[in-house]
Amino acid sequence: MTDNTDDVRDWDDELNDLVDGVLEDGKQDAPEDVVDMPEPQGQPESGDKDTAELLAERTLDLQRLQAEYVNYKRRVDRDRDVAYQRGVETVLAELLPVLDGIEAAKNHGELIGGAAMLADEVAKVAAKHGLVEFGEEGEAFNPHIHEALMTLDKPGYTVPSVAQVFQKGYSIADRILRPARVGVAEAELEPEGTPGEPAEGTPGDPACGQMTTERGETTDGGVTGEDDAR
Repeated sequence: MTDNTDDVRDWDDELNDLVDGVLEDGKQDAPEDVVDMPEPQGQPESGDKDTAELLAERTLDLQRLQAEYVNYKRRVDRDRDVAYQRGVETVLAELLPVLDGIEAAKNHGELIGGAAMLADEVAKVAAKHGLVEFGEEGEAFNPHIHEALMTLDKPGYTVPSVAQVFQKGYSIADRILRPARVGVAEAELEPEGTPGEPAEGTPGDPACGQMTTERGETTDGGVTGEDDAR
């Protein structure tokens, strides 16, 4: 039987010599049967065209997706703001009877001490959230913000005006929560002149410069031709 130990050792010695030679020389010529792989020269023209079209499609998809996201975000923000505003309006509308009670107590002089301080704090919180009070005596009547409960006979108004306020009105962000309930005074009519005297500038007035005769003729001096003949 042949011992292969020497052959194995010989191959190991050859391998070690080869490695030592590479380390000493710094390089080793490649075997003849090893061929360098050519560098990629790019896709063919048809492939470049397909890639460009695919890239354009994906770019459009991304732009469309981004636009949809921006619109969605704007819509969500707007809906959130509207929902918040509606919630504030609901709470303030429920608070109106409390404000009416505070107003009545104030008119009767019953707000003193701690009650007055508490009423002021409630009014401050309501104003902080945009609640605006309106409805004062003497202001012009506006059917859009005033609710007329009755007509009062009060002189001195040239236009229909609020003569008495029965209940304050409130609004928030230009939205009427409740109109002011008021009594309205009608406008006084302007006197048209002294009875028995013709209005200025009308036929028959000497200032007009003309008078009408019985036969329908007019003269500038107020005397007809028939009177001259007499």
